[in-house]
Amino acid sequence: MNKLTIRPLVQNDFPQWLPLWDGNNMDQRNEDVTTETWSRLLDPAYPVHGLCAMQEDKMLGFVHYVIHPTTGSIEPVCYMQDVYVDPVQRRKGIARALVEEVAKVKERENWARIYWLAEGDNEVAQELYKDIGVKLNFTLHVLI
Repeated sequence: MNKLTIRPLVQNDFPQWLPLWDGNNMDQRNEDVTTETWSRLLDPAYPVHGLCAMQEDKMLGFVHYVIHPTTGSIEPVCYMQDVYVDPVQRRKGIARALVEEVAKVKERENWARIYWLAEGDNEVAQELYKDIGVKLNFTLHVLI
């Protein structure tokens, strides 16, 4: 396997990001949401950020995260919203590398914590996250 590089998303990444984004959304694309999400990811003034995992010139996965204030600390916190790896490339340490890079950014930027959600029955995600974070016993409630 050639060297994996984790780096911020840039404008020219869109053609490779889009199919992964579609996969992340189970091929249920909303064009308005896609356009706005891409715009937010590239706007340095916006608190939404993205990193991608590259091998040579091929994007294998991405992570999107949101930085925001909280009532529990003075420093901001990071909500790691999307971690997605091309299904063909899974179980090669790519998702772990993406999450570890977000953790490095946390240290550089002095965030209070990183948190995320993962479906309880997503065994692959649960396997990855059990070694990375502390599982809290909360129930998610959503008002739509």
